[in-house]
Amino acid sequence: MRRPLAGRVTALLAAGLLLPALAACGSDDDKSGSEGGDTGLVIYSGRNEKLVKPILDKLEKAVGAEVQVRYGDSAELAAQILEEGDGTKAGLFLSQDAGALGALSKEGMLAKLPQSSLDEVDSAYRGGAGDWVGLSGRVRVIAYNPDKVTEDDVPDSVHDVVKPEWKDKVGFAPTNASFQAFVTGMRVLEGDEATRKWLEDLKANGAKTYAHNLATLDAVEAGEVSLGLVNHYYWYERVAEKGEDKVGAKLHFLPGKDPGALINVAGVGILKDSGQTQTAQKAVDYLLSKEAQTYFADKTKEYPLAAGVTSTVEGLPPFDSLQSPDIDLGKLESLQETLAMLQDVGLV
Repeated sequence: MRRPLAGRVTALLAAGLLLPALAACGSDDDKSGSEGGDTGLVIYSGRNEKLVKPILDKLEKAVGAEVQVRYGDSAELAAQILEEGDGTKAGLFLSQDAGALGALSKEGMLAKLPQSSLDEVDSAYRGGAGDWVGLSGRVRVIAYNPDKVTEDDVPDSVHDVVKPEWKDKVGFAPTNASFQAFVTGMRVLEGDEATRKWLEDLKANGAKTYAHNLATLDAVEAGEVSLGLVNHYYWYERVAEKGEDKVGAKLHFLPGKDPGALINVAGVGILKDSGQTQTAQKAVDYLLSKEAQTYFADKTKEYPLAAGVTSTVEGLPPFDSLQSPDIDLGKLESLQETLAMLQDVGLV
């Protein structure tokens, strides 16, 4: 039986994972929602400001209305929207992962998108209820330090990183939304019992925790750990910034539809009761446009999912060559159960 909404939000609060967002966004003095109307738009963005502010600045011009953006963690902002309910200030939710969008879809918070918008993206990368759509894709990979391990010895499965030979040699970011989405994917693919055991084995094997993917990549480059569980695009951004010869880590794309090769999406959904639907739809159309999709391809080094745009990032494997597990991304909505499991295991 599904727990009441208030109970699930309370559970997340009890986990201590939502307080920063609520503190940051919950001011009674903030009138941004009432100012939004349908001539303006309030975006709750689970995507990092550094990554998406340039394209959101262009979006404001494209929709021809004032756009206000609140940045935060995707899970925290989804919980914020659930807490606000029908009175949410958000008109558009830009999520770092499918799970947070699925959580809002499950509670009927999102408006159904026009078929023309949905058809821009392969059905594998949009919500089954037609109320959210993926904008860009990122794949989970293993980063490795070539001074510590040869490419041939890098594991081909996340199940292998809990083996004794990798004791104290693996880094990961348990509070990162993409890691949590990957754990949720493993729960969907392999069940809760198997996933809990993998997490327990990972901890028992001395895997080191970091604050986020970039810190994990830093640790791999510095040789603190030999392997790191990260998203692909952080490495490509660093290479674009410094040059590949200046980056002391390499990437290994996992074969065989391993759960560690999950392709998750950053996506977007419209809050149906916000009174900002028309402007929000213009924003969705813009984010699916060639200009925005090219931005995601060139600037954030993710895989564009619409507008026929193909990534030209040097060395990035073609999207259709990736061997991601077969999974309904809409089923990644059970984030609260993943958070509870991570807490029970002592990883958050």
